[in-house]
Amino acid sequence: MFIPVVMAGGSGTRLWPLSRKQFPKQFLNLTADNSMLQQTLQRLNGTAHGAPILVANESHRFLVAEQLREAGIHGGRILLEPFGRNTAPAIALAALMAAEDSPENTLLVLAADHVIADVAAFQAAIAQAETLAEQGRLVTFGIVPDAPETGYGYIRKGAELGEQGFEVAEFVEKPDLTTARDYLASGEFFWNSGMFMFKAGAFLAELEKHQPEVLAVCRQALAKLTSDTDFDRIPADIFEQCPDISVDYAVMEHTSLAAMVPLSAGWNDVGSWSALWQVADKDDQGNSLRGDVIAEDSRNSLVMAEHRLVGTVGVEDLVVVETKDAVMVAHRDRVQDVKKIVEQLKQQSRTEADANREVYRPWGHYDSIDSGERYQVKRICVAPGAKLSVQMHHHRAEHWVVVSGTAKVTCNDKEILLTENQSTFIPVGAVHSLENPGKIPLEVIEVQSGAYLGEDDIVRFEDLYGRAQI
Repeated sequence: MFIPVVMAGGSGTRLWPLSRKQFPKQFLNLTADNSMLQQTLQRLNGTAHGAPILVANESHRFLVAEQLREAGIHGGRILLEPFGRNTAPAIALAALMAAEDSPENTLLVLAADHVIADVAAFQAAIAQAETLAEQGRLVTFGIVPDAPETGYGYIRKGAELGEQGFEVAEFVEKPDLTTARDYLASGEFFWNSGMFMFKAGAFLAELEKHQPEVLAVCRQALAKLTSDTDFDRIPADIFEQCPDISVDYAVMEHTSLAAMVPLSAGWNDVGSWSALWQVADKDDQGNSLRGDVIAEDSRNSLVMAEHRLVGTVGVEDLVVVETKDAVMVAHRDRVQDVKKIVEQLKQQSRTEADANREVYRPWGHYDSIDSGERYQVKRICVAPGAKLSVQMHHHRAEHWVVVSGTAKVTCNDKEILLTENQSTFIPVGAVHSLENPGKIPLEVIEVQSGAYLGEDDIVRFEDLYGRAQI
């Protein structure tokens, strides 16, 4: 039996405008009807494994918890980093947690945002890796390459280790195209997948040998861990002292215990829009179309429409992505430069760099429908049984109109129930809360008006989710 460790802390921008800092790709339904995080855990169904450990960013805590709940995954631990420090500290924290029960616990370390098409082949590779891990090896999964890829690091195989795999001869950096072609022709090189399997104690011993500072800080942080119903929180003041270093640089490139299991299972890290096009279902013209799309005389393109009708005529090798607040058009050969758009958005302090128009909260989500001088309109959806914090605003008043469901509203000392087509007014400075006491989602249109409408104009008095300030 092994313990899955899923690293879900990424905040990549190469899949903008869908993937953003507050809602990165591991939480998106990019290749199926469920998210990449959910798929990562579900492809372990049928294997003998324990409750997972998920390492995530503090700002994504409610997304992780909700997606686990949706997938019916219970009993796992959600370890929250206050900020990213790369993969070595993340894995070290999970290994220390697992070693509290037994240093003999075997860990399967996975990224939350990879695609693996052949689940049976993947599970067979896990069984091979588990055998090597039981022998004290630190195992990585080497992807059998099918192209001279310059975007991945490579692993060169060494001596055979029975039928299970190979010793690792060396790790090499991302090559140029000529070198990548040589690697492919040799048959000795594999793509570095960033997935691992080893005993917790074996990994920690090698980490202490090669990067003792990382281990020391992680031990201190774990000693000061605070926990509540859903989350384990790492203290920021300690964790900020930890070196920012990958597990490859920290351990795998230095240890004499490294082993590799070849994996040919349709793996893809979906690191760009062109990579998503490669793994997506396509029509006879080579187009992958999602949403309300009409493609006329168009070929080899990826077109995604989330909100509006998108039409293409006479185009080829394009990526077109439409969301509620942005449209991105790029040639498939230039999608790596999408991050340059995000850089410009950040320089201009535009919210589209980090946040989607639809924002998720522990109680549900809201969509900013419209805004202008001194007003903002939101569509709020509150999950059954959920409640927004008891709060007040210094600068804005709010008018709530119930679209569907039942709202329990508290405003100062008054409490009322509102149903469809009923409304209420929340004056500036009033202490108020909104709750869904019903069995169906509550939808409310909120009209804000005032001199300042920022999300930081909230004073919380009581909160079910640990966000109260007073």
